[in-house]
Amino acid sequence: MGYKPNYDKNKEATAAGFVCKRIDFDNFLVEEMKLCNSIQLIQGQSVDKYKLGEDGYLLSNAGGDFQIKTQLVIVANGAHSGFTKEVANIHMEPKHYCAGVRAYYKNVSGLHKDGFIELHFLKTLLPGYFWIFPLPNGEANVGVGILSDTVRKKKLNLKKMLLDTVENDPLLKERFKEAELIDNIDGYGLPLGSKKRVISGERYMLVGDAAYLIDPFTGEGIGNALYSGRIAAERAVAAIAANDFSASFLESYDKAIYAKLGSELRLSTRLHKLVHKPILFNFILRVGMKNKQLKELMSCMFYEIDIRKKLTSPIFYIKLLLNKV
Repeated sequence: MGYKPNYDKNKEATAAGFVCKRIDFDNFLVEEMKLCNSIQLIQGQSVDKYKLGEDGYLLSNAGGDFQIKTQLVIVANGAHSGFTKEVANIHMEPKHYCAGVRAYYKNVSGLHKDGFIELHFLKTLLPGYFWIFPLPNGEANVGVGILSDTVRKKKLNLKKMLLDTVENDPLLKERFKEAELIDNIDGYGLPLGSKKRVISGERYMLVGDAAYLIDPFTGEGIGNALYSGRIAAERAVAAIAANDFSASFLESYDKAIYAKLGSELRLSTRLHKLVHKPILFNFILRVGMKNKQLKELMSCMFYEIDIRKKLTSPIFYIKLLLNKV
């Protein structure tokens, strides 16, 4: 989890969110779910098979001894969803997928007193980036994320790149001098929303990572997952009321998702492509370090969609060259 700073040009940015370990956030959601009398929570079971019938889906585990019959399925089982691949026919495409590794450290120095997150666009990692997300108790989530297409073509070892960065980068190695790795370095995939997809069908809707809704530029997925979950719930209520679970009826879910998130995902995709042009990207960063207004602008681009629009406009760069920004 990360936060989005509350930015006011006349004041110092202050935290407007919360940073925590994913396991703690997931536990929080489960505990909240237990408080809802209308929800039946079944734990310790997996859903491995799904069979569509005339009156709904039959969901079961691999052995078939656990089964559930349902009129509608909201698929929220993450980036490696079998349902997404087998039923929705959405498959991993390296150009629209990000590979990442994450580790937990303690005693990383130089963290912001208010817990601001850090994204470092290092030359050795472009077109990817290195992050540091401060956590409670002096710990930090540290990782590297790079487009899967680049990882495949260059045969990159992300775990090695993470360790090399904290040990050898001129600035970061000092901050990690006393740091201690306190967990395994875990790898994962980020299904990016850099391509519009059909995320619903007869008697189902995909949400969150299963719907490939991760922001292509920031790698943030929790917010979009929550948005999609809420919209899916609204469409589920409408489908039950109308007793219509057809693909044509649930298509309104796709329209609502892309009406809410589409413009931001498109802008993030264009910004992500900008990182693939190191000369232009480095030029912006160099100017940004000297220009207070531009520096403030860039610090807000991760959560302000209007600022992303500026950064993807040719006029912006003309003004930058003329020192008019």
